[in-house]
Order: sequence, then C-alpha cells, then structure tokens
Amino acid sequence: MKINTTFLKSRTCAILILALISTLNLRAQDYLISFTGTGASTTVDSVIVENLIQGTTLKMKGSEVLRLSVVTGIESMNEDKTGTIRFYPNPMKDQAKMQFILPEPGETIITMYDISGRKISQRNDFLDRGRHVYVIRGIEGGIYFANVTSGRYSCSGRLISSGSNNTVVEIIYENTLALQKKQYDSKGTTEEKTMQFNSGDRFLFKGISGIYSTVVTDRPTEGKTISFNFIPCTDGDGNHYSVVQIGSAKGSEENKAVQTWMAENLKTTKYRNGTAIPSIVDNTQWSQLISPGYCYFNNEEKRYKDVYGALYNWYTVNTGELCPQGWHVPSVPEWNELENYLIASGFNYDGSTQGSKVAKSLASTQGWFPSNNPGAVGNKDFPSKRNATGFTALPGGSRYADGLFLQVDKMGYLWTATAVDDNYAWNREFDHSNPGLPKFGYSKKKGQYVRCLKD
Repeated sequence: MKINTTFLKSRTCAILILALISTLNLRAQDYLISFTGTGASTTVDSVIVENLIQGTTLKMKGSEVLRLSVVTGIESMNEDKTGTIRFYPNPMKDQAKMQFILPEPGETIITMYDISGRKISQRNDFLDRGRHVYVIRGIEGGIYFANVTSGRYSCSGRLISSGSNNTVVEIIYENTLALQKKQYDSKGTTEEKTMQFNSGDRFLFKGISGIYSTVVTDRPTEGKTISFNFIPCTDGDGNHYSVVQIGSAKGSEENKAVQTWMAENLKTTKYRNGTAIPSIVDNTQWSQLISPGYCYFNNEEKRYKDVYGALYNWYTVNTGELCPQGWHVPSVPEWNELENYLIASGFNYDGSTQGSKVAKSLASTQGWFPSNNPGAVGNKDFPSKRNATGFTALPGGSRYADGLFLQVDKMGYLWTATAVDDNYAWNREFDHSNPGLPKFGYSKKKGQYVRCLKD
C-alpha cells in the first residue's frame, strides 16, 4: 500500500508538471547560414560572427555553415554531436522534430519506447551519412525514449509529451542534410559550427577574403546565405580597411539609400598619391598650423594607431586626397542621409532628430567611460541598442587647437568635409553623456578622426 501511495503521488506530480508545460507553447528551430562573396572576390576565407545581444563571438571558415540554434522555452539545443538525439520543442504537445547525425550510411532502425520500456512505434529506413530530421506525432502525455541504430552506430534521446490530439503514433521522415568533408580533415568531420540564438537577436558577420573585409549585420528569421560585397579600400600607406554597407534599396525616399562606409577610422600617414602628410608632435607647432598635419592621440602611435586611427586637422581633410582611391570624407548632407535612414528604419525611439538609438546603433559597445552611465552610447546595460549597424564608432578623444589631447574613452569625433566658415568646420560626434548624434563647428586646427565614404 505504501508503494502504491508513492506511485500515485509521483504520477500526480508528473501530470501537474506536464499540464503546466503544455500551457507554455514552447517552440525551437534551427537556421542554417551560409556565406558567399561578390565584388572584388567571390571566395570567403573566414567569417567572424558576433551575437550583438548576447555578446558571444565565433570564428569560422567561410566554407563552413553556421547553425543558429533558435530556442524559445525550457530546453535549449546543444551543439550537434553524434550519439545524441535532439527533440524540439521538448517538451512537445502535438508534435516534435527529432534530429540525429549518422556518421556513415546504412540500414537504420528508429524505435520509440514509453517509460515502461514498451515499444510504441518503429521505422526502418536506409539513410545516407548526414543530419536527419523526423517528425514525431500522436504520443500521449508522458516520458518517452528514442533509439536509433545503424550498423555499429547507435544514439538515444528523451522526449517529454504533454499529450496529443492525434491518436496514431507516427515517425515521419522530413529531410536530410548531407555532411561535407573539410578539405583539411581526412576524417570527414562536418563543415559546420553551432551558435545559440534567441529569437530577435541581431548578428554582426565580418567576412574576410585576402586583403578584403566586409561587415554585414542581420537579424535572422530563417535560413539564408549572407553575401559579402568585397570592396577595395586601401590607403596611401597600404593599409586595408573593413567596409560596411548601411541602408536599404527599398522603402521611402528617406529609407532607401545604400551607403558604403569604412568600418574603422582612417590611420594613413600618406595621401592617396603617396605624398607624406606632415606629422606634428609639438603642441605649439600644432596650435600655429594652418596647413595639413596629423598625429596620434597623446603622440603614442603604438598604443592608439590600430585602435582609434590617426587624428587629422581639417586642412588635411580639405585636400580631397586623404581617403583611399574611390573614397572621400563625407559631407554634412551625407551624414544626414545616414542619420535619416536610421531614424526611418526605427533606430530612433525618443522622437528627436538625433535620438539615442541612432547613436547607439553606430557606436562601439566597449571602451566608453563610465561603463555604468545610463546615457553612454556604448553602454552594455542597453543590449538591444548595441552597435546594430557595424559602423562601430569609438571614443578616441581629440587634439584641441592648442595642441592638448583630451576626452579619450569619453568622446568620439569625426570630421565632415563641410566648412562652417574660414576658421571652423562641421563634425559629428559621440558623447558618453549625450545620447544624441550632434554636429558642431570646431576650429579647423583641431585634430579629429576620419571615416571615409565610398564615392
């Protein structure tokens, strides 16, 4: 009698748990993302993938497929491994997808058992080497086990069901994804990497092909191919720059222009024709300069060059020879075009023309002070407003007209090609304490950074 009471209590508890689970409408799905190149190169050597919401990063070969494991519910899907059956959703209601990998082709037996070990359904198929997906339908509420055997290979998994409207247990074949062999791996492991993905996450994909590098951001809602348009961007020193396309060819007049920007600050010491730009270290000399000149923040090239780029006075910008061939320093109207696109695309939420969401969509997520400042454009407390465009503006500070270096990790200053008058020119700036994206007129003697725009 004591055993029966314990059994009844356990069964009642299990039923209550399953009833609760059945109300959650849990779903999960995988998206397969592949990569291709266009423009200056049609091959993709490698891809850096960053989940901008979760802050996770993955580096993979361009020939590999990215599997985004999309999860909404209790059970997340782990990285694929032979020897494991995955079900999703799990727990299930009316049906679930069953997925497993066969390392070799062969006659395959798929069997479903209930918790008592009773066989409730079985299916025999000849399957190729690869990832196989079946649909399970018609099982009553409870805990079930699946077993797959093929030659010397076997795998198993557990499925929880809250009950089904169907009355017949079915194991239905859906599809097979063949596993390809890596050229560098004679054992034939799959050309695939897996990354966890919650619905709505935005990703940054950086494709690299030789000297070319292109950034694409996307919020996947299905499997797709990410295309990197590789565009030459090489300065007078021979530095190669990543590029990012921002905009759309669809929509309203305010929301359809596509601009191609450098995805990092310029750091050249030479004009595009190879002529050297004067390097100005002395503060007095800088303050008296009314001709081109450049420097690095705090005159520390090793520390700041590759992070922030070089600081240029506006006389250097005004030569029209600073950017790589086929590129130019953007004007105020071209900056406005970028901002208008971001606002029209929903990157602005406060109703202003220079909203914080616009600034956050262009700014980096690291390096801003103080890190706990709610207004900081790169603040990690606002994960949904991270660098959603791939532009990645940085807080590199500036060199004032008197030669002093200030505001590193607090401000990011970028010149425009538009003058205010004989002594001042317009910029666009990012402020750790101001969520907007304002433009100000500064002395042409001031040292600020440069982002180039494709002609």
